[in-house]
Amino acid sequence: MEENIITSVQNARIKHVVALQQKSSLRREEGLFVVEGQREIEHCIACGYEIVELFVLEGHDVEREHLTVTPQVYEKMAYRGSTEGIIAVVKCKDHKLSTLHSPLSTKNNPLVVVLESVEKPGNLGAILRTAEAAGVDAVIVCDPLTDVYNPNLIRASIGGVFSVPVAVCTSQECIAFLKAHKIRILTAQLQDSYEYYDYNMRGATAIVMGTESTGLTQQWREAADAHIRIPMLGRLDSLNVSVSAAILMYEAVRQRNSPYQRTLGM
Repeated sequence: MEENIITSVQNARIKHVVALQQKSSLRREEGLFVVEGQREIEHCIACGYEIVELFVLEGHDVEREHLTVTPQVYEKMAYRGSTEGIIAVVKCKDHKLSTLHSPLSTKNNPLVVVLESVEKPGNLGAILRTAEAAGVDAVIVCDPLTDVYNPNLIRASIGGVFSVPVAVCTSQECIAFLKAHKIRILTAQLQDSYEYYDYNMRGATAIVMGTESTGLTQQWREAADAHIRIPMLGRLDSLNVSVSAAILMYEAVRQRNSPYQRTLGM
């Protein structure tokens, strides 16, 4: 009915959605975040997330209970274009390191990706998208500089942030966790390292990536069981962190699906 359509961009609910899109502090404080797009929302629900509110552009047919908004209001709420006229406010999940005990304990040789202080949410989202495709068992974000429900991260992950087990902690906590679970730590670095395809990733393995600007901190270099590198054959000496992570993840996939692989390590 016409009276149920939200027509004002000054509506308190609309302002709340906009604030959640823009402020990580508010997302943390309220334990809520925003998802845009039919595919992303359906994937979010399938992965066990709880929808708090659903906003739908007038003229769109949605079976779930929702609030209808005008095009002007929807444009105010939407963080990006082409989101199929649907936006949801969703409850955050717990991303403590302890939540990984269950998913990792059922795996004989878990594959984990660790990211230390990655700054750009788009890069982190792209890594989560690849982790989902590669069947990675968990992604651990250490000393984060962006939150896992940043709208750019959600967009870049194409929903991977919902289905891949994700934990957030300090580097010190992560190192202790990996050592306790007997997961070998392979740090991606140029110094004192093997070429990545020469090292055995068939066993329980954590691939650790640092920031593009400064790389990994010394505590990770010292904690590593081995250092690995991607050969740089051109004039530039580094790749985008999401590209590097994808190469290393799929090397682990290749080794684990190959009948024979001659590699270093046990």
